[in-house]
Amino acid sequence: MKVYTGTGDRGKTSLFSGERVSKANLQIEVYGEIDELNSIIGALVAALAPEQTDLVDELEHIQSNLFDISAILATTPDSPSMNQLRSFSREEFDALEKTIDARQDKLTELKGFILPGGHMTAAWSHIARTVCRRIERQMVSFLAEYFQGEIPEQYRNAQIYLNRLSDYFFVVARYCNHISGTAEKLWKK
Repeated sequence: MKVYTGTGDRGKTSLFSGERVSKANLQIEVYGEIDELNSIIGALVAALAPEQTDLVDELEHIQSNLFDISAILATTPDSPSMNQLRSFSREEFDALEKTIDARQDKLTELKGFILPGGHMTAAWSHIARTVCRRIERQMVSFLAEYFQGEIPEQYRNAQIYLNRLSDYFFVVARYCNHISGTAEKLWKK
């Protein structure tokens, strides 16, 4: 199977539900940014030490969730194609909150703003955090523009998940510095 099709050469692409839209469409922009985040998570996973299997498992689960969110965003809400997708439920961000709390319990109390960086894995996690925040902002714009009122639950849950996910990456960055023995640098005012 060829990777290239040529069908997007004129600036249009297909949604999962079949509609052709501009590649500049905000819907395409949001799930394209999720693809960027997923790639950054892949770099973070590649940088982790082999013994960090629990963290790798968490991150790979998150990558799968991001594919689910992308699929939802790549489908017209009232399309029959939506029935083929896994519904994105509140359970996903509830589980993420528990994971954040468990990781944070292993860290020292934060006494100020920290500069992004430290160990390479922490730096990748900070990059993931900032990209995740950008996606969340774009998703808010897309959902407001597209639905102009009541947002369906699985879209709302996906938006909440992205909000929690950026918090998760902040805690993971701190955790990566902690397990590598790298000191965090505080912002000097």
